[in-house]
Amino acid sequence: MISSELDAAGVRDEALRQAYRECRTLNARHGKTFFLATRLLSPSQRPAVHALYGFARRADDVLDAFDPRSVNQRADELQALSTALFTRLVEKKHSGDDPVLDAVVDTARNYRLDWQLFDDFLASMRMDLTVTDYPDRAALDRYMYGSAEVIGLQMLPVLGTVVPREEAAPYAADLGKAFQLTNFLRDIDEDLTRGRVYLPADELAGHGVDREMLTWCQQNRRTEPRLRAALAEQHAQTRRVYRRAEKGIAMLQPRSRPCVNAAMTLYSEILDRIEAMDFAVFARRATVSTSRRLQVASIGLARALRARARRQEV
Repeated sequence: MISSELDAAGVRDEALRQAYRECRTLNARHGKTFFLATRLLSPSQRPAVHALYGFARRADDVLDAFDPRSVNQRADELQALSTALFTRLVEKKHSGDDPVLDAVVDTARNYRLDWQLFDDFLASMRMDLTVTDYPDRAALDRYMYGSAEVIGLQMLPVLGTVVPREEAAPYAADLGKAFQLTNFLRDIDEDLTRGRVYLPADELAGHGVDREMLTWCQQNRRTEPRLRAALAEQHAQTRRVYRRAEKGIAMLQPRSRPCVNAAMTLYSEILDRIEAMDFAVFARRATVSTSRRLQVASIGLARALRARARRQEV
């Protein structure tokens, strides 16, 4: 299957094909919902998406792996990753042996992705080394631009549009933001274990919630009523971002819409699960069942095949 995808994408060099295969493996292993949605794209689009995921995963692993590396060591690794990408993509010089970088640089060149998108992403990743709290929505939005919105902007040329790209860009950015806000709600427990809180402190304080209360709730595996009210407010705000993002789906090429629809459906249903379990985010992790993911994927696949047939595409 992967060989046919690489053939469709015009990847002929064997070393580069292997690089894309490694990125696909990373996506399949770590991004199960995202990988499933990616299967709904045309074969020619998939390698680029795997490469973008692979690069983001590399940076994420530097930051979030539970191991004894110090902040300085992680900072050095992140800077080395940034320097290597800049050397290859901007200076057009080969730098070391890194298949993930080989694939993402090839993708960036094919789809004319600007270095600034990667630089903004890496800037937000650096914030995770030292920033543990966000005082207000504006501060969180600055972080999310680089960590989530630019992912949507990187994906947009791969997905293609039926309108000028700049018209669709705000909606693509909103979709990346909606997915990350969903993760913030789902992963409060895990993030707090890493010492981070990705919710605006002033909005939590409006309900009488602070880091001390979050820690108490985590230790006791309970959602205190004031925290429940605060999470319900964050939940409602995230829903509004999804509604904005949804308007952009019609701006995408028809062959890409089933994938984005499926991803949006599955991620928004994580919000449904959080609400259904009454925001008991420290008691269990909200997930969408495998059967439901397969159901959504099946519907999306039927739509994707129809769209490809109209393009005479396999």
